Amino acid sequence: MWTIFHRWASPPYFYRQSTRLLPWLSAICALLIIAGLIGGLILAPSDYQQGESYRIIYIHVPSAWMSLFIYMVMASSGAIALIWRIKLAEVMLVASAPIGASFTLLALLTGVLWGKPMWGAWWVWDARLTSELLLLFLYLGIIALYNAIDDKRRAASAIAVLALVGVVNIPIIHYSVQWWSTLHQGPTVTKFGAPSIYIGMLIPLLLMALGFMLFYAISVLLRARTELLAREAASRWVREMLEEA
Repeated sequence: MWTIFHRWASPPYFYRQSTRLLPWLSAICALLIIAGLIGGLILAPSDYQQGESYRIIYIHVPSAWMSLFIYMVMASSGAIALIWRIKLAEVMLVASAPIGASFTLLALLTGVLWGKPMWGAWWVWDARLTSELLLLFLYLGIIALYNAIDDKRRAASAIAVLALVGVVNIPIIHYSVQWWSTLHQGPTVTKFGAPSIYIGMLIPLLLMALGFMLFYAISVLLRARTELLAREAASRWVREMLEEA
């Protein structure tokens, strides 16, 4: 396990292996998202309470899940970068932030679109919505802080600390509907026991979640490769790669 970890932490190994992975990840991602959209928007039945309005969950719920997942990836990368000073962990932290911010914004916007017909208001200061908005501000703060510091190794250390401090918001978002009385509905897929969602609605939702996860993997690999080349432009392996091309 440690051998694999250290091998992938090597910039040239990471770059070459990601080149091989990207076409496969892209093909699988496209298939999952297409299948999820067809299943969720066409094949799944209408909800007996929400009618057709519930179908926004096939974008909203995976986006919300990814907003939390990506932040945890960033916090983990930040911890690795601070403890072991691994450059690739810094790169993954930096590359993930704009993607996480995009998923968070998408979750908020689709939540607003769903909230108007369901709650009669575009926005309410609900515990789940407010803590998710705070997550967006954390993402934007990390991006701004990184761009404000010229020394990128020092900037990566600074945003790693901020990411670790902000991780306290993740359980607040997840458990807010259980800790407080909120308008946002409680868990239906991730609760203990059987999910309280019809299987014909659940399968497309899970396909979309997997598709979004692969989309993140593709996006972060592409951004990480660009960031890595910018940092390693003067290194020998980059020169050799350019000569081979």
